[in-house]
Amino acid sequence: MIETQNVSVRFGSRTLYDNVNLKFTDGNCYGLIGANGAGKSTFLRVLSGELKPDTGSVIIKPNETVFTLKQDHFAFDEYTVLETVLMGNTKLYEVKREKDEIYCKEDFSEADGIRAGELEAAFADMDGWNAESNAATLLNGLGISVDLHDVLMKELSGSDKVKVLLAQALFGKPNTLLLDEPTNHLDIKACSWLEHFLMNYENTVIVVSHDRHFLNKVCTHIADVDYGKIKLFAGNYDFWYESSQLISRQLKDANSKKEEKIKELEDFIARFSANASKSRQATSRKKILDKITLDDLQPSTRKYPFIEFKPERESGRSILYIEDVEKQVEDCRLTNISFNMMKGDKVALIGNPLKTTLLLKLIAQELTPDAGSIQLGQTIKVSYIPDDNSAYFEGTQSICEWLSQYTDIDDMSFIRGFLGRMLFSGEEPLKPVNVLSGGEKARCMLSKTMLEAGNLLLMDDPINHLDLESIQTLNNALIKYPGELIFVSHDHQFIQTIANRIIEIRDDGIIDRRTTYDDYLERNTESKNRNKNVRKRGVELGI
Repeated sequence: MIETQNVSVRFGSRTLYDNVNLKFTDGNCYGLIGANGAGKSTFLRVLSGELKPDTGSVIIKPNETVFTLKQDHFAFDEYTVLETVLMGNTKLYEVKREKDEIYCKEDFSEADGIRAGELEAAFADMDGWNAESNAATLLNGLGISVDLHDVLMKELSGSDKVKVLLAQALFGKPNTLLLDEPTNHLDIKACSWLEHFLMNYENTVIVVSHDRHFLNKVCTHIADVDYGKIKLFAGNYDFWYESSQLISRQLKDANSKKEEKIKELEDFIARFSANASKSRQATSRKKILDKITLDDLQPSTRKYPFIEFKPERESGRSILYIEDVEKQVEDCRLTNISFNMMKGDKVALIGNPLKTTLLLKLIAQELTPDAGSIQLGQTIKVSYIPDDNSAYFEGTQSICEWLSQYTDIDDMSFIRGFLGRMLFSGEEPLKPVNVLSGGEKARCMLSKTMLEAGNLLLMDDPINHLDLESIQTLNNALIKYPGELIFVSHDHQFIQTIANRIIEIRDDGIIDRRTTYDDYLERNTESKNRNKNVRKRGVELGI
């Protein structure tokens, strides 16, 4: 359990939150949400003790531990993978390290023997003899194979480093676990494992994430950062979102009715106040009018961009034909890729991210296949959002100038208005594109796609760098999109709600199914279980 009392945090003249009084209890997982810049990560730093609040205090019971998912991916480069995970239990690791140092001494003294005995007892009390086994179990669950447990962290890929640091945070089962974007760089299998781990976690978890499916799976409560306050709501993210939308609509409806009543009364007073026979009624209605007050509806600090994709023309029957495509780029190889797109298809590409990205580049004609053919229909206009958009933003032109090259409309006021709907307000459209943040670049690419008005959209992880509000808006826009779509995403809910066809890229070709993502995963699980049972039965029979 962890508690805050009258916590306030300010940066200069800006107050992030004021007088926050919250209690996070054991057995619950709290999803910390809010607009970009609201102070979610800062609040985790306050809870961990890394940042001291301007006022108030964070209360942690004696002997309780708080652990944070480390964001520095290079801090443990000189340690082995297994040793890095063990560091998650600081006391255990220190005891183990001191014990090992004593046993390595050449001049082992009697005092060393006594101290070694004390350390052995402490080590046993902390279940130290099972520590490496427990750490290995965590690593295996996250997809770090046994052959990597003894290699140095600097030899791992970026995604594997994230998994090891996550295992470090989970190791030792701290009383309070603070996780900032834990699903970043995790594959589907690792995400699923983490979901099940946290769902069964007995202590307190506080997590910041843009993954709605993850928040829905693990969260028992939502902590909403808005208006300089942090409010707790029971339920997962979807429950909070639907409830907040419902309350907002109800308040607006109530105010609308009040506004109608006020207008009615004002009209009556204006018409009859000068009429002697009606003056008494007018006076009474004036009194009623004075008593009616509109509810003070605070608009949320959250801002939702306007995203709508409208094809310039409807696609014909012929969309896309891919036949026996092969392509080799460094260590990434595509082979035996064949499928046709039909009208209304919204295809999610899953599998190795290098291979899905390579296939999208081929369809976008940024690369040519080594073998086979890719043919687009005569009516097809492609609009492409790559995984790495940095090449689009190397110049020094303003956002307005940059976006104008993707439309025939020669009207800068139109461009600025368009960018305003994509949350580029004030003088922001005049910023040079080479200084934009990841989120700003992502919104620029979506603006480009809308103006291009293609009837076949190719999107490689389009929600990367977007906040929850933009993700939700893009999600809804692609559901409504009347054209065809091929996309890659690691967001479970994004795939489930948009795709009507799943294509998995494998080493020997593809698996192509017209189904939802959940059904696809369920069928795959059932198939794997059947194969496992067949192999087991074969072993029992000596086959």
